[in-house]
Amino acid sequence: SPPGRSKKKSRKHQRFMARRAVLEQKGLLSRHGQPGRQTPEAGLEAHPELTEANGTTAPRCDNVPKPRQPVSSALSPSASPDSIARHHSVLLSQGGGSSRRVQVSSLVLRPGKYVAIDCEMVGTGPQGKLSELARCSVVNYQGDVIYDKYVRPELPVVDYRTRWSGITKQHMKNAIPFKAAQAEILKILKDKIVVGHAIHNDFQALKYFHPKDRTRDTSQSPALKKRAGLPIRANVSLKNLARHLLHKKIQVGCKGHSSVEDAQTAMELYRLVEVQWEKELAHSLPPRPPSPVTDPAADSSQYLEDQYWPTDLMASSL
Repeated sequence: SPPGRSKKKSRKHQRFMARRAVLEQKGLLSRHGQPGRQTPEAGLEAHPELTEANGTTAPRCDNVPKPRQPVSSALSPSASPDSIARHHSVLLSQGGGSSRRVQVSSLVLRPGKYVAIDCEMVGTGPQGKLSELARCSVVNYQGDVIYDKYVRPELPVVDYRTRWSGITKQHMKNAIPFKAAQAEILKILKDKIVVGHAIHNDFQALKYFHPKDRTRDTSQSPALKKRAGLPIRANVSLKNLARHLLHKKIQVGCKGHSSVEDAQTAMELYRLVEVQWEKELAHSLPPRPPSPVTDPAADSSQYLEDQYWPTDLMASSL
C-alpha cells in the first residue's frame, strides 16, 4: 500500500488506542487480552455502580429510581378559596376520581386547615328565652376532638333545656366562665375554615363573627341537599342529612344532643362533597381586593396635610 495511506491508518490506530486507554483507565473497558477480565458488557451488568475519574461512584442509569412527583406544601391558613379550589382540582385529577385518594391527599397537604364546631345552649333571662353557651365541642378534619368543655353562662340559668342540650345543673359545677371559654375557642378558630350545621347559631352563642369565605354551613349546601334527594331551598336538619347520606342515627334518646357527635357528623358531611363545594365556592365568591402597596420611603407626616382631612371636619374646625 502507498506510504501516505499506511501513515494515515497508523494515526487513526493511535487515536483509537488512546481512546481505549482512557476508557480502561476509567474502568469502563477491560484491558485487551488479560485473562480473567470481564468484557465491558459483563462488567456493567455485574456492577450497578460506575467509578468515575475522580474516584466517586455513580449509579447506573437503569438502576436510578424514578423521581417522585413533588408533593405540594400545605396550604397556608390565609389561602384564598380560589387556591383551595385549584388544590382540590389537582387532587381530583391525581386520584382518578377516587374520593378516598382525594381525602387522604387532603390530609397530607392541609393538616389542621379545617375544624368543625357545635355548641349547646341553655335558657337565661326572662322566662329562659335568651340562649347562652353551655357547652362547645370542636373536632379536626379527621373527627378527633380537640376541644370539649362545659361553659358557665354570664346570666343565671333559667332553663337547662336538657331534652335537647343534654345539659344539667351538675355540668355547671365544673364549667369554666364564658369569657375564658370564648378566648380558648376563638384561638382555635383563628385562620381556620370552620364547618358546622346552622353555624350562625353557634357563632351567635360565642358572640363572634367568622369570615363568610371561611365558613362551611352544611345546612346551606346545595350539593348535600341534592345528593340526599331533598329540595335545594328546604330547611334540612343535621339528623336527616346524617340519615340520608351517612346512614347513621344521631340525636336519638331522651338525654339530649351530643355536641361532639354533631360536630363530627358535620365534618363527615362536608368531606362527602368537599371537592365540589370548594370548586363551586371559588366561582361564586368575588375576588379579594389586592393589598395596598405601601412605599417604605413615604413619610407618614404627609397625611397630616389638609388634602387628607375629611371635608366636614375641616369645615367644623374653621
